[in-house]
Amino acid sequence: MTTTTTRSLLDLVPVIPVVVIDRVEDAVPLARALVDGGLPVIELTLRTPVAIEAIERIAAEVPEILVGAGTIVAPQQAMLAAAAGAQFLVSPGSTPSLLGAMTDTGLPHLPGVATVSEVLALLEAGYTEMKFFPAEAAGGAKFLASIHSPVQAARFCPTGGISISNAADYLALPNVGCVGGSWITPAAAMGAQEWTRIRTLAAQAATLGEHPGSAPG
Repeated sequence: MTTTTTRSLLDLVPVIPVVVIDRVEDAVPLARALVDGGLPVIELTLRTPVAIEAIERIAAEVPEILVGAGTIVAPQQAMLAAAAGAQFLVSPGSTPSLLGAMTDTGLPHLPGVATVSEVLALLEAGYTEMKFFPAEAAGGAKFLASIHSPVQAARFCPTGGISISNAADYLALPNVGCVGGSWITPAAAMGAQEWTRIRTLAAQAATLGEHPGSAPG
């Protein structure tokens, strides 16, 4: 998200559900389950043929959720997602053309970083909020803790390898606003359309912001 955007994606919920949808008919009930569980934000990844249509349906039928498009890896995807009704964008990395395309949509966006040099490049471009990906593989919570002092202007949404067992470790850090997690929408639950289970997992994740540094019992 650029410094000119007034609403911060990092301060809405402790966990942004990162979701892969294979069946477009699952989009609306899934979004409603997340809202009912206390997580009114969804990052729907553009990894399946139905992703754009799923964004359209959620935007049209579940206005109480903030729907975003993730895995933006090409400039044209930013435009397609915005046209479908996405309200924010997330990319796993950043290039000048990708940043330009996301900026051109006028939507809040979180470009991805994995190194200190990439963080500095985005700070120079006017960004203070970023996705840290792949979080666990790129150094995890220890990495973010170690760069906070020299790079205090940057805040992060770590994604990649985050689970209920380590999310609180990230959320306890001063430079982490939220985390992205796919554990809230496990493939088995999605396949079986177990919306009650997903609502329960969302409710559990929503409590992580209440007690930083410890997972719920």
